[in-house]
Amino acid sequence: MTIATHIISENASRFLQRKTHSLLINGELVSPSSGGKIEVRNPSTGDVLGYLAAGESSDIDDAVRAARAAFEGEWSRWTPYERQALLFRAYDLLSRRFDEVAEIESMDMGAPISRTRGSKPGALRMVQFFASMALSVRGETLPNGLAGDVTTMTLRAPVGVIGGIIPWNGSLTALWWIIGAVLATGCTTVLKPATEASLSVLYLVEMLQEIGLPKGVINVVTGHGSAAGDALARHPDVDRIAFTGSTETGRRIIDASKVNIKRLQLELGGKSPDIVFADADLAKAVPGAAMGIFSNSGQICFAGSRIVVERTIAKEFTARLAEFLKTLKLGHSLDPSAQIGPVISEKQRDIVSSYIEAGKRDGATLIAGGDTPTIDGRGYFVSPTVFSDVDMGMTIAREEIFGPVVSVIPFDTVDEAVKIGNQTEYGLAGAVWSQNISTALNVVDRIHSGVMWVNCYGLIDPLVGFNGAKMSGYGAKGGLAHLDTYLYTKSVYIQR
Repeated sequence: MTIATHIISENASRFLQRKTHSLLINGELVSPSSGGKIEVRNPSTGDVLGYLAAGESSDIDDAVRAARAAFEGEWSRWTPYERQALLFRAYDLLSRRFDEVAEIESMDMGAPISRTRGSKPGALRMVQFFASMALSVRGETLPNGLAGDVTTMTLRAPVGVIGGIIPWNGSLTALWWIIGAVLATGCTTVLKPATEASLSVLYLVEMLQEIGLPKGVINVVTGHGSAAGDALARHPDVDRIAFTGSTETGRRIIDASKVNIKRLQLELGGKSPDIVFADADLAKAVPGAAMGIFSNSGQICFAGSRIVVERTIAKEFTARLAEFLKTLKLGHSLDPSAQIGPVISEKQRDIVSSYIEAGKRDGATLIAGGDTPTIDGRGYFVSPTVFSDVDMGMTIAREEIFGPVVSVIPFDTVDEAVKIGNQTEYGLAGAVWSQNISTALNVVDRIHSGVMWVNCYGLIDPLVGFNGAKMSGYGAKGGLAHLDTYLYTKSVYIQR
C-alpha cells in the first residue's frame, strides 16, 4: 500500500501551516501561561502535524472569567430570536465549509475522510435541532392552594458557565451537543478538547467568530486532562460539566463536582451487545453488525463490540462476517476510497494489540485480522479483527477495547441472549436483529441500556437522543431532556 498525494482545501491548509496553535479565550488567540506545547501527530503517517498550547489551571481561570463576563453581559440580553438567528448563521457556515473541518478532523484523529464528510448531514441536523430549541425555553403558570390572591408560575433560566470536555473520537460532531445547547439557552462555555484531537474544535470555533459570536461565549483551552481538564472540572465558577470519555475519568469528574455541586452529563464507556437471531436477514445483519464495531476503527463509545449470535447460525454468520471484511479497504485517512483508517495513536495501537494477544491466550479463535499493518512503513493501523468461540469469562468480552476487535458469542435461547447482553458493567447501547417484532421488542425491553436499535446500528437523531445506564453514565443527549440540564427552574409567587 502506498500513500497517495492528498490535497486539502486552501483554508484547512493555511490553518495547519501555523504549526503552533493557541488557546481561544474571549474571542482572541492567546498563548498559554506556561508557554508549554503538546505535539500532534497524524495517525495515518506518524508525522508531526503541529503543536497545541498546553493550557493549565491559570488559563482555565482566564477562560472561565471570560465566560462568566459574557454570561452576565451583553449575551444575557440577546433574545431567543437573536440566538436562533446565530444558529441559523452557523448552519449556513457549516453547510458551506464543512469539508474544511472534515479534512482537519481526518488528519488529526485518523477517521477516513468518507466518514468525516459523511457526518455532515448529522451535524447540520444537530444545529437545526438546537435552533428550534432556542424558541422552546418556557415556564408555565400553575394553580396553587394558597390563601389570598396569589399567582404562581415557573420560569426557565440558563444555568451559567458550562465546562465541556470533548472526546477525541468524534469531536467534529461531539462539540455540537455542547455549543448547540449553549447558544440555544444563553449559557456560555469553556471547551477542553482531547489532546489527541483538538484541531477541528479550534478551527470550528474560530470559524464561528466570523458570524457574530460574542466574545467569551465559547472559549477553547487545549491541554492535558490532568492539568486543564482537572482544573475545569474543579473550578468553583463552572456550573455544569458535559463530559464524554472513559468511566475512570468520569469518576474523577463526579468527585471534582462536589466543590460547588455541579450538574453533570456523563457519557462513559461501553461494551454493547449486538444480538443476532437465526431469523435475521443476514444480508443486512452482517454488514450492519460489522460496521457497528469497525466504523471509526472501533473507536466509538457505543460500538457493538460483542456480537451475540444464535448458535444455529453462528458458523455461517462468522464466515460471512469474515468475507465482508475483505470488502473493506484500510487506508490513509484522506484516501476517499478507504473505509477503515488508523487508530488514534501508537499507544492506542499497542493497547488494542495487547487485547488481541489476550484473546488468543484465553482460547478464543482468531477468524480474521489480528495484525498491525502499515502504509509505506508508517501509521497506527490495526486490521479489523474477529474472534469466535468467545465466552464472557474472557478479557476481550468484558473490557472496553476501543479498537476494531469484535467477539462473536453464541447463544441458544432468548433468555440466554438477554443474560449475555446484560453481563457487563456498562449500559450504553445494544441492538437486536430479527424479523420477528415480538422477539425484537422482548429483547429491547430486557436489555439494560440507554439506547437500543432494531435491525440497524448506530442511528442517532437529536430529536430522539440517547442516554446511558449503569456505568455508562447519565444525562440525556438530545430531546427536550438535553436542554433541561442547561436550564434551571425558578418558582415565582406574586401576591396581588
